[in-house]
Amino acid sequence: MIATASTVVFVAILVVGITRTPGWNEFRGYFFDWDLYRDSFPEISSAFWVNVKLFVLAEAFILPAALLLAVLRSLPGPVFFPLRALATVYADLFRGIPTILVVLMLGFGMPALGVEWVPISPFFWAVVALVLVYTAYVSEVYRAGIESVHPSQEAAARSIGLTRGQALRHVVLPQAVRRVIPPLLNDFIGLQKDTALVATLGVVESFRQAQIENAATFNGTPFLVAATLFVLITIPLARFTDWLIARDRRSRQAGRLA
Repeated sequence: MIATASTVVFVAILVVGITRTPGWNEFRGYFFDWDLYRDSFPEISSAFWVNVKLFVLAEAFILPAALLLAVLRSLPGPVFFPLRALATVYADLFRGIPTILVVLMLGFGMPALGVEWVPISPFFWAVVALVLVYTAYVSEVYRAGIESVHPSQEAAARSIGLTRGQALRHVVLPQAVRRVIPPLLNDFIGLQKDTALVATLGVVESFRQAQIENAATFNGTPFLVAATLFVLITIPLARFTDWLIARDRRSRQAGRLA
């Protein structure tokens, strides 16, 4: 009851404070035109399926590519140093460059080469750019999971006759992937939001469609429509992530008590 009451009071103070500001009427008229919201929702929601396709296609490539990159970075011994170095350079490079710059450089730069066999589709290069960037991020998540598995697990696997590769495949990776599912879902949320960056290439997805509606009406309500659609996807994913984290915490506590 105390939590509910304090929340209601806080929200009421916040609403009153915002609605009493000098520019509230202009702000409400620009972003909260409900007739325009209703009229623009069908076209923007239709364009949102492009964001969904971008997300699904990119994720299908990111998950295996990032796992491979993480495995390369975890290979021991001096003989694998070149592979570890290349994987490290890749991860550092694409984590350091802003995603929008990668989208722009590939989306406009690759078709400008004029090579016949190079695709010119903005959608194709948008997917490639997202895969390159998020593979670097997700590989670090995988690598953290691999390093979190105690070395005794691999040693025990080797003691029963498994090779290093078999131990990695059957013992280490299953434990590592299970541990990193919650942070992986956080990266998925970030990827879903970053699909809006492909609007810079002219791909008509939800944000680009909102820009078109905004240019036609001189009103910002279409941006609220696009924001609503992203929230409808990201909030359930965020709550699912919280549930997985809580479940993992409970299982670990139960294991320690046992």
